[in-house]
Amino acid sequence: MERMQQIVGRARAAFNSGRSRPLEFRIQQLKALERMVQEKEKEILAALKADLNKSGPNAYSHEILGVLGELAQTMEKLPSWAAPQPVKKNLLTMRDEAYINYEPLGVVLIIGAWNYPFVLVMQPLIGAIAAGNAVVVKPSEISENTARLVAELLPQYLDKELYPVVTGGIPETTELLAQRFDHILYTGNSAVGKIVMAAAAKHLTPVTLELGGKSPCYIDKDCDLAVACRRITWGKYMNCGQTCIAPDYILCDPSIQGKVVENIKATLKEFYGEDVKSSPDYERIVNQHHFKRVKSLLEGQKIAHGGETDEASCFIAPTILTDVSPESKVMEEEIFGPVLPIVTVRSVEEAIEFINLREKPLALYVFSNNKQLIKRVISETSSGGVTGNDVIMHFFLSTLPFGGVGNSGMGAYHGKHSFETFSHHRACLIKDLKMEKTNKMRYPPGSQKKVDWAKFFLLKRFNKARIGLFVVALLGVVAAVMIKEAEA
Repeated sequence: MERMQQIVGRARAAFNSGRSRPLEFRIQQLKALERMVQEKEKEILAALKADLNKSGPNAYSHEILGVLGELAQTMEKLPSWAAPQPVKKNLLTMRDEAYINYEPLGVVLIIGAWNYPFVLVMQPLIGAIAAGNAVVVKPSEISENTARLVAELLPQYLDKELYPVVTGGIPETTELLAQRFDHILYTGNSAVGKIVMAAAAKHLTPVTLELGGKSPCYIDKDCDLAVACRRITWGKYMNCGQTCIAPDYILCDPSIQGKVVENIKATLKEFYGEDVKSSPDYERIVNQHHFKRVKSLLEGQKIAHGGETDEASCFIAPTILTDVSPESKVMEEEIFGPVLPIVTVRSVEEAIEFINLREKPLALYVFSNNKQLIKRVISETSSGGVTGNDVIMHFFLSTLPFGGVGNSGMGAYHGKHSFETFSHHRACLIKDLKMEKTNKMRYPPGSQKKVDWAKFFLLKRFNKARIGLFVVALLGVVAAVMIKEAEA
């Protein structure tokens, strides 16, 4: 416990020194982070290969490319993001200065996940640095090689006191959570998310929880099945199904279930060849514990494709389950593996009802040639994010907030949303000491005339394009005269 107190204490002292606040310093640290990713690319790829059997191209596109893109955008846009943002004013404040000032929160804790162990630490770290905070980084111990590398590299490139890295498992994380932070971002499952939130509540610390859930994928009969199934196959089986926004299960009409299976099978052959186990593009389950958990979900199910496993290498083949009962075990928990259940529904109404009877998912996918049907599903359901006629791609658009709702999480980040998540939006109003007469209406003693004038100024809406600023200014003068008369 004492070690964690010292780490957090040093980070807070460094933050209180003020050195993380200047934009020049923030950009310099982001440039150093960019240099780290570029110079240590081989080491990062090797760690991801060791942890999850990610091939070089997959690891680069899934983990490194997004980090470099986020860094480039943040460094370019940060001066405008951090600038005071003027807000609209009413007649009573038309002469005043009113704006939102973005200021750092203080010391932030980022707890990463094991499934994308590099990008899910680096992306929020970028936002927290950009906002001017000190950051304690806790990578997941399950992806031990990447965690070790992050702990080794960050102090070589970033300010050691402002951005310390803590490694270890549950005991170390528990000790960290006992410390006071100004914001915590956690990526992982809902059960641990509740633990993080409970610990944060003791200090009234706000949290961003990026959790998971069973992300549904509805396929309409009016759809190009070949295209839909290729996109679903890519999103489901990338990273061996260990993606928080992977399509968890398919909802479709019984009449197209067989065609869906055949199209996915054909795509799997196209992606991974005849022997998927020897494909360099197919990853592995992260460890024995998760291997056994995912394998147990196959028990008692109708396997339409796949099902082969190898415990020694934590290999589970891409698997499709058909005619799955909504009450079965595989439909009770997030799968987080290469197992794709198909549940049949006879209409979009039934699909919507099915989705709404369950916890709100992190993502929702709809495939249809009918854009109105897609928008109907969006309007009648709730999820962290939605992609129509594709999967996962909303994650890669940094202008969209990425986050959950309900049981799938709270808060969001990516791009400017990361900067805003790790900033306090401070309301600022600066007045002068002139025109004191106009303030008489808010001072005692009260009168109905004062109330009437207050209603006029605060509730009346004017079309500025038609009356012009001159008239607005004239109203202010008239108000001063009228208030003076009311006092007489």
